[in-house]
Amino acid sequence: MNTTKRNALGRGLGALLSNDINESIKNTQPPISGTLGRILLTQIETNPYQPRTDFPIDALQELAASIVMHGIIQPITVRKLGYDHYQLVSGERRLRASKIAELKDIPAYVLETDNQGMIEMALIENIQRENLNAMEIAFAYRRLIDECSLKQEELGDRVGKNRTTVTNFLRLLKLPPVIQIGIRDAKLSMGHARALINIKEVSDQISIYDQIIKNDLTVRKVEELVRILEQPKAEKEPIAEKPKNDNPHQVFVLDVQEKLRMKLDSKVQIKHQNSGKGEIIIPYLSNDDLNRMLDILEASSPNI
Repeated sequence: MNTTKRNALGRGLGALLSNDINESIKNTQPPISGTLGRILLTQIETNPYQPRTDFPIDALQELAASIVMHGIIQPITVRKLGYDHYQLVSGERRLRASKIAELKDIPAYVLETDNQGMIEMALIENIQRENLNAMEIAFAYRRLIDECSLKQEELGDRVGKNRTTVTNFLRLLKLPPVIQIGIRDAKLSMGHARALINIKEVSDQISIYDQIIKNDLTVRKVEELVRILEQPKAEKEPIAEKPKNDNPHQVFVLDVQEKLRMKLDSKVQIKHQNSGKGEIIIPYLSNDDLNRMLDILEASSPNI
């Protein structure tokens, strides 16, 4: 049995893989484009096209501890800028954690690519493999379209998503900054965001966003609020006009109907017959909406 590998087995899988990497690249210093090599951390600059902006220190420290114990199992990817100067393409978490672990060098694949290729590879690699939040994905999609001259269909093919999914992420960029921050910080879901996008007025978007945060509204409830808010004016219950003949019974019925509508914030219809009989029709959108109106009625005075 090979002595080098026998000793490595006592240090875990990472050490064995690291030895295999070392053996395959020991004659390529510094590594050239298209090869695998070990590169000094001081020779690698970070990726200016990195879509991820948040690197929690706790997670990096955990990865650093794993690297100390097992080594770098998966090499990072870089592009060559000069004789001993490289730029990171992918693997920034591994690079940062390696610095915390106080490594001197790191295994890396060296690629030959221009700036546009660099942007596309970095963004797509991160979108496909990292746990980006929805806003980071949206910004990455927009950069791929703008900086790599991709159409939405081409972008979908690159990242393995259908056009509808791509469009939904891009639409997040139309929301006001305060809501984008809420999405980034996981205060609301993509379902909440898609409902808010359908609201025309920014002030209304922010108002419902505040309600989501304050009352922990479900996506379904937000969709109901949006449907009510965005109803065409012609479909909303108008204020009833008093009949010209000033029939006292009819005036009374319309007055009660309007008071009920205002109190319940819902469409109300009273069908009154000359005999004095009739019915009150109050539609509701869901169980929650019904409970809301019942709470209002229970808290109200018997005299509306």
